[in-house]
Amino acid sequence: MKDPAIRSNRMQCLFALIGAGVAAACVCIGVTMNLVTLYDENFDHMGIRTFCMFTVDSNILAALSMLMCIPYTVDGLRTGYYHLPDWVVVLMHIAVTAVSLTFLVSLCILAPVKGFVLIFTGSRFFLHGVCPVLCIVTFCCFINSHIIRMWEALLALIPVAAYAAVYVVMVVVIGEDNGGWNDFYGFATRVPIWVSAAVILPLTFAIVMLLRLGHNKCCQSRRKKDAALYKEAYGGADLKQVVENMARSHKKELKTNNIVIPAQTIGYMIQGSGEEFDCNEGYRLYLEAYLK
Repeated sequence: MKDPAIRSNRMQCLFALIGAGVAAACVCIGVTMNLVTLYDENFDHMGIRTFCMFTVDSNILAALSMLMCIPYTVDGLRTGYYHLPDWVVVLMHIAVTAVSLTFLVSLCILAPVKGFVLIFTGSRFFLHGVCPVLCIVTFCCFINSHIIRMWEALLALIPVAAYAAVYVVMVVVIGEDNGGWNDFYGFATRVPIWVSAAVILPLTFAIVMLLRLGHNKCCQSRRKKDAALYKEAYGGADLKQVVENMARSHKKELKTNNIVIPAQTIGYMIQGSGEEFDCNEGYRLYLEAYLK
């Protein structure tokens, strides 16, 4: 019989591929529009100076992280195995945190001051709106191959903290008159800088935790769904036989020479099953059945 989780995995890969590809394309369009626009009466930083803005830098980081996941999703469509290296998922969490901050600052701080039309039109339509939303949806709903641990989640604070330090040095310490940056975000001149820090830093931490929660919930839900599909497909059978049947169906359907043990799915199948064998025995049964 056809493997019950193969179609589910391939659909996840397809949606991840589409989301990542469109998000990366939107960043290319938005950044290119900024680079070829040498003057904008509403924004000082056009042309090559566009790279001074956190909006642009965060979107470029997001695009790179999305591009890194594309080869793995393509391979997942080909083989039926859906898996990204842990470090790619962590990098995506870091990048999506940055663009999520961009989106919320644009929506809640910049738009009320400068106007929603101005903040969400032109290149800003892509960099302030489309790309961040696509990245959030793709990361939380379709990048389901690694549960992010707390220490990994906290790495997402690094880009924001690094840019904040550079911004303070260029705007406050050096200043525009001495070759630094003007306060184009208004975080140092419109309000006291400690107020900006008191808002941005907790907001960033909240984004980190919410993205981690959403991603991990979807990841766990997918693994439980895959385990349930196998239990249903081989209903009534001994769980050891279910694992062996899974291995045989994978060997038959997946056109690959690489043996990848679906450890997470096997683990969820064993949890709460009442069977008296552990995950390591399940992995061994899978490998032996696959090699026969």
